[in-house]
Amino acid sequence: MPKMVFVERNGVAREVDAPAGLSVLEVAHKHGVDIEGACEGSLACSTCHVIVDPEWFGKLAKPSEDEEDMLDLAFGLEKTSRLGCQIVMSEALDGLVVKLPSATRNAAG
Repeated sequence: MPKMVFVERNGVAREVDAPAGLSVLEVAHKHGVDIEGACEGSLACSTCHVIVDPEWFGKLAKPSEDEEDMLDLAFGLEKTSRLGCQIVMSEALDGLVVKLPSATRNAAG
């Protein structure tokens, strides 16, 4: 089973099982990682914003225009920012490392 690493806001890295087919947001919720996901993965907010380790960023599919629009609303945006609901785990992403931003902003509704 693929694994991934969440670097929490306090800097602690936590490796968790990340079943193929689940989004990073779903993996986070499954393991009690503090990612909100206010819109439940419907691409209507930026509360599942994660910062992808630069080593992994190029291995991800390009973000959709809708994801880029939502990322524009994210707090602490970086060059490797993505929405966790849009990164779907696969064997190719085994070992993926993402960092949680220092804060989130819910611009939904």
